[in-house]
Amino acid sequence: MAALEPRDSDVAEPVSRVRPDDTGGVLSAPYRALSIGTVSVVLLIAFEATAVGTAMPVAARELHGLSVYAFAFSGYFTTSLFGMVLAGQWSDRSGPLASLTCGIAAFAGGLLLSGTAGAMWVFILGRAVQGLGGGLVIVALYVVVSRAYPERLRPAMMAAFAAGWVVPSVVGPLAAGTVTERLGWRWVFLGIPVLVVLPLALALPRIRHRAGGPVGQGAAAPFDLRRIRLALGISLGAGLLQYAAQHASAPGGTRWTALVPGVAGAALLVPAALGLLPRGTYRAARGLPSVVLLRGISDGAFITAESFVPLMLVTERGLSPTMAGFSLAAGGATWAVGSWVQARPRLEPYRQRLVTCGTLLVALSIAAVPAVLVHTVPVWTVAVAYGIGCFGMGLVLSSASVLLLQLSAPKDVGTNSAALQISDGLSNIVLLCVGGAAFAALGGGTIAPSATGAHATGSHPAAFAVVFVLMAVVALAGVGVATRLVERRPHGAAPAEL
Repeated sequence: MAALEPRDSDVAEPVSRVRPDDTGGVLSAPYRALSIGTVSVVLLIAFEATAVGTAMPVAARELHGLSVYAFAFSGYFTTSLFGMVLAGQWSDRSGPLASLTCGIAAFAGGLLLSGTAGAMWVFILGRAVQGLGGGLVIVALYVVVSRAYPERLRPAMMAAFAAGWVVPSVVGPLAAGTVTERLGWRWVFLGIPVLVVLPLALALPRIRHRAGGPVGQGAAAPFDLRRIRLALGISLGAGLLQYAAQHASAPGGTRWTALVPGVAGAALLVPAALGLLPRGTYRAARGLPSVVLLRGISDGAFITAESFVPLMLVTERGLSPTMAGFSLAAGGATWAVGSWVQARPRLEPYRQRLVTCGTLLVALSIAAVPAVLVHTVPVWTVAVAYGIGCFGMGLVLSSASVLLLQLSAPKDVGTNSAALQISDGLSNIVLLCVGGAAFAALGGGTIAPSATGAHATGSHPAAFAVVFVLMAVVALAGVGVATRLVERRPHGAAPAEL
């Protein structure tokens, strides 16, 4: 799926319905309902993602499912991979409306299933249904932005999507904790589906009008069954790898028994990933492959490092879990600021430089965080470093999304958007497994909170340090990839209009 210039046949049908005289912003009359509706969908998904983590431990304890706690997370993730590929095919074939509608319905249905579960396996099944819906929704939203908005407004919409995570990242855990304590954990899941009605009522009519239907003339293309099979392989492989990693690192776990599912998972995942990602992704070929690779590198390294920050602050510096969580609260705001900066029209000619600088900021912030393992270093330095890293992530992730839309022919937007999301997901799996293995190998698996929750026993500072060093190295490798996002053109040639 190398970057393609659109052919006349690709754009014979004006699928986007964007008029040349559309000169307003994303909140001007032609776009207002669509923008508010789609950002509201992102807002609700973001709130669910940040709130569920707070309620999950209580739910697992009440349902007697602590031994399979990790599957409540991995179940969501593995099915979302399949949903992403299916959404890409579906959106390219017949437009994003059906994928988005079914995705929101599945997401809400999964929430209801988990919220009413009487057993842990039903709870995990609900999370898996949520993941399928989430995968369908996120790719469909990218296709909506590509079809319904002119190129000048796409950076602003990506910034708006990023801003949709700010309030949930700050308010979500606190609100979920309050609801869990006062009303019970089930209402964290049962309350969200009701809120989906308004954004659907706003967005769906405008999506049907501005972004519906297949690309080009004639009947919609059939589904690519090979890609659907690869999607099943990548989802199953990811699930087996996560199972193997959990089993190997569990107390009393036997590494030999984890080897079989681990090898089987890799055997399924690797060829499926090679078939689903753009050709040349793993060698950082210029253009679209490097855009997809960079998203995976930056997101995987940053999220893996972030997952160890609260545990490090609790076990090594004696912070309460609430205070450790608040140290990351400002990151949502700086992430949104980074997304806003990349959306400035005057910076468009310098987008590749913005991405390179952003990736460097991510690497430096990850490298700076473990400084608090030295007890003379103030704890607030974590908040500063994390905020800088989130600013860099705002520059990188939103710009990568904009570049992907620029480098994709209209008929390939869904497929390429799915590849971008798959790259994110796969890197999270692989780097979390690598980081977790390194952490356990240096004794991090023996860390356990004390009875008071303020300190921990058996702390191993080196176990934390190695995780952050490894992720900083990965992020630093992304700086090199960031210099290859734009394809070379012959000297004096004008850039192709996409």
